[in-house]
Amino acid sequence: MTKQNVLEEIEYRKLVPVVKIDNVNDARPLCRTLIEGGLPCAEITFRTDAAEESIRIATKCYPEMLVGAGTVTSVEQAERAVSAGAKFLVSPGFSEKVADFAVSKDILLLPGTCTPTEIMKAMDYGFSVVKFFPAQQYGGLTTIKTLSAPFPSMKFMPTGGINSVNIKEYLAFRQIIACGGSWMVKPDLFTNGDFTEVLSLTKEAVKIVGESNE
Repeated sequence: MTKQNVLEEIEYRKLVPVVKIDNVNDARPLCRTLIEGGLPCAEITFRTDAAEESIRIATKCYPEMLVGAGTVTSVEQAERAVSAGAKFLVSPGFSEKVADFAVSKDILLLPGTCTPTEIMKAMDYGFSVVKFFPAQQYGGLTTIKTLSAPFPSMKFMPTGGINSVNIKEYLAFRQIIACGGSWMVKPDLFTNGDFTEVLSLTKEAVKIVGESNE
């Protein structure tokens, strides 16, 4: 799967679930639930020790699912993520070392940005899409629109504070290809092994995103 293929899949889905997994035993049922809910995509974050193995389980058990690694802050994490099968990387900020790694391995990286300087750094590396994080805390859609004026070729994937109420407004802006969101996969929704609410919220999210395309 090429970088362009991955990017096209993300743009097609419009929503990337940002997943924090504390227990590797939750990886398989959570991914299965996302697939059943109509959203076969996940950004599994390196916020826990279970991240690497969860990515490995997800990619092995569900090859039809687009699995990436999030909260990648070092080359060591990036290497582990790619080795585990991650098809894309997402970082909370801009790291030149991680960017160099992504370019050398020809893997899609969505670097975190929230300032003109960071966007210009991303452009220097040839990146055409960046993560805007934390979106709501840094002015949300208003800021993205302002940044889009001097950078008309740059596309954004806002993450942070995105939910079922505001996602349609974000997706309506032409330079936003997708949003990252965690409201349908919050850990407290499945701590007891019951993924019923995750399934319900995922289906609802898919419906909302679908309506944004109409």
